[in-house]
Amino acid sequence: MSSQDILQSVSTLASYNVLLQVMFRVLTFLLNAFTLRFVSKELIGVVNVRVPLGVLWAVLLSYVWLWLLEVPDAHTVPYYSPAVVLFALSGVQELLAEPLWVLAQAHMFVRLKVVAESLAMIAKCSITVVLVVFSREWGLYIFSAAHLVYTGILVLCYAVYFIRFLGSKEAARNSFPLRRVRDLLPLDRNLARLTWSFFKQSFLKQILTEGERYVMTFLNVLSFGDQGVYDIVNNLGSMVARFIFLPIEESFYIFFAKVLERGRDVKSQKQEEVAIVAEVLECLLKLVLVIGLIITVFGYAYSHLALDIYGGSLLSSGSGPSLLQCYSCYVLLLAVNGVTECFVFAVMSQEEVDKYNFIMLALSVSFLFLSYVLTGWAGSVGFILANCLNMGLRILHSLLYIHRYFQLSRWKPLQGLLPSPPILLALAVSAVVTTVSEAFFCCDSGLLLRLVHISVGAICLLGVVVAVLLTETKLVQFVSTQLLPRFRKKRT
Repeated sequence: MSSQDILQSVSTLASYNVLLQVMFRVLTFLLNAFTLRFVSKELIGVVNVRVPLGVLWAVLLSYVWLWLLEVPDAHTVPYYSPAVVLFALSGVQELLAEPLWVLAQAHMFVRLKVVAESLAMIAKCSITVVLVVFSREWGLYIFSAAHLVYTGILVLCYAVYFIRFLGSKEAARNSFPLRRVRDLLPLDRNLARLTWSFFKQSFLKQILTEGERYVMTFLNVLSFGDQGVYDIVNNLGSMVARFIFLPIEESFYIFFAKVLERGRDVKSQKQEEVAIVAEVLECLLKLVLVIGLIITVFGYAYSHLALDIYGGSLLSSGSGPSLLQCYSCYVLLLAVNGVTECFVFAVMSQEEVDKYNFIMLALSVSFLFLSYVLTGWAGSVGFILANCLNMGLRILHSLLYIHRYFQLSRWKPLQGLLPSPPILLALAVSAVVTTVSEAFFCCDSGLLLRLVHISVGAICLLGVVVAVLLTETKLVQFVSTQLLPRFRKKRT
């Protein structure tokens, strides 16, 4: 496949991934808003303490959660012990589907991913709603059983598909590299070593991504109720990151990895391929930066209103609004880090990956320490501050790597991190206007003034969008030619 064909395929994958994630997050958003009316924040806090993957970890940590850590009151959180076991089993099930998911992602089996994840999510949400309404007394059984069904359907869909696909005429026609299920086993030593390097990196990234949950659980810095509020706000704040940024990162990582040869400098690559990669990277950086800035500006002034609509006084009182305001700033860092790291990981050699693992180890230790210290100083907001510091360091490393990589070429993709002055002006004006609007119109003055506040934000957002359309013509062309046509073709 040529680089243009790969770019078109990856753009299609990214488009459908975004659409799929939007559908899932909207469904999850409505489900959470529904269940918040029926369950306590303590129960939500326990549900979001996740058991790490793997059979050994499942057995070991199930013992830790059941016998070494504080067990919540049985009247407040019923069926805690069996729910821990069910969550551990669902983790093992999801681990079984992971290699097949990676294979489908690498070969851009868009339809398989859409069907499998759609069926699994619909089943999970349906079971949760039915049990919450008719068997609320089951407590944690509801969420653990629903998640077990979700992972079971995922494994079933991927397993059935590849059992039927491997060795078929369609696989032979497409020159699929695997012919039998046995070929899925790792036999190549070089690939096994590279996989081990990425495994260590993934383990450390798991600490950086979910580290605050371990600090919450093992050090008891927050009550179950405060953990519940934090997890709800965290899930709400990360919606855009998950249904826009994550699909872009996953899809364009494949593009960078397929077009560029891993471990070779820019002069050793095909220059026409480098030109395409540099242009795509610059546009992606500009796209996520603009989206992240919009979320930061408008998220600050509309956090209180969003939480009040979503969860009522349970979320809008206390630390909830401050948490979401800080998270809005964190989303900007998530956006930039996702794209820069997906490029860096796609072109790093095995030796560079191993060196970076040591950096990740240092970041993991410092992040856990900062989480503990900042939480004692600022409460649950300290977790977000620790994440911001950690993410800033990761972005700095990636920017330095990208700068060195393109240093000897004529392409400067990091210019994508420089938005035009009209956009910055529009964002600055919007920040001032929406903050003043929140002070006067939100959020305890009735429905009419809330609508006024929303209208002010809509007008400001329209001004920012117009500034983007008028000044960022290269970005607009990239989105209109690479992402939006995939939806148009599907409709026609």
